[in-house]
Amino acid sequence: MLETRDLTIRFGGHVAVNAVSCRFAPGTLTAIVGPNGAGKTTYFNLISGQLKASAGSVHLDGRDLSGLAPSERARAGLGRAFQLTNLFPNLPVLENVRLAVQAMRGGSHRRGMNLWSIWSDHRQLTERAEEILRGVALWERRADAAASLPHGDQRKLEVALLMALEPSVYMFDEPTAGMSHDEAPVILNLIRELKKDRSKTILLVEHKMDVVRELADRIIVLTNGTLVADGEPAEVIASPVVQQAYLGVSDEKEAA
Repeated sequence: MLETRDLTIRFGGHVAVNAVSCRFAPGTLTAIVGPNGAGKTTYFNLISGQLKASAGSVHLDGRDLSGLAPSERARAGLGRAFQLTNLFPNLPVLENVRLAVQAMRGGSHRRGMNLWSIWSDHRQLTERAEEILRGVALWERRADAAASLPHGDQRKLEVALLMALEPSVYMFDEPTAGMSHDEAPVILNLIRELKKDRSKTILLVEHKMDVVRELADRIIVLTNGTLVADGEPAEVIASPVVQQAYLGVSDEKEAA
């Protein structure tokens, strides 16, 4: 269970996130929506530790993570894709993922200098990395340097690295942003697969309402940093506050 309690951040006199209290249960994909400047990414930054809260706290399985750095929160089980982009930009894609798998499982140094153990461990790590790359459609780019990948493939690599770390909470901030029409389904299919694991909690910031309608089990809406709606997708999307604040009923356009 991931929980934020009265989570708040102020920038001078501006309250960007205002006392947001919310629980996110395993087996649920929650979409976080709202107009530009609503505080969605800032809320993500507070949860993952990229920003320090002015007040409130973040808890995972009852543990208070508020004083932990982003790397420590990642080890505790919070996984955010963008933090992992181009972990080693000059190394091949396969080696990036293998190192992420090794970071999660621990290196062969824990087994001492037994050469058989080192070789066996390396083989197992490589096999897991290869499996992940096939799943994200990057197998053919496995020998390419991470920095050389086009934007869409870098987004796939983000997800691959995140999968390698096997977090209990997956946080996706506009995962298909900048991807072509042909590339986006790969990422969305990966998220669909992750949803099948009922032990995982998934948070998704997404502007595309068709994606939200399809993937979300629950929607929360932020406006001016305040939580204004929370519930099942059909109910929330139909609510007057969302129609006005997010869907832009007045001009019949979806807010970006």
